[in-house]
Amino acid sequence: MTDQPEDPGERISEAEHAVMEALWEASPLTATEVSDRVSEARGWSLATVKTLLSRLVAKRAVATEPDGRRFLYSPTIERTDYVDSESRRLVDRLFGGRAAPLVAHLVEAEALNEDDIAEIERLIREFRK
Repeated sequence: MTDQPEDPGERISEAEHAVMEALWEASPLTATEVSDRVSEARGWSLATVKTLLSRLVAKRAVATEPDGRRFLYSPTIERTDYVDSESRRLVDRLFGGRAAPLVAHLVEAEALNEDDIAEIERLIREFRK
């Protein structure tokens, strides 16, 4: 699997990301199976899911395999690679490539609770070993 879509300009939208999450959870899936997993919570039709799948195929984030009269869809991107890439992009774009200002922002915005802070401290201690 590749670590991101072929063209870096071809970013995965929020809606497409919901489809990717369904495929990362279980694949291969048919369009109907993907729709069953994402449509109710989002109010999407099967046609909407098929459009999103088509876009993801065009971006090379999803591969298709014929299965009789239908297609099976599978991600070509590992979830961890996608998260790594998007996390790096966020830090680069909003915080000049530095993670410390991101953490400081989250603390100042009270977006982290005591458990989050304790976990970050534990991770830092672990990485320093």
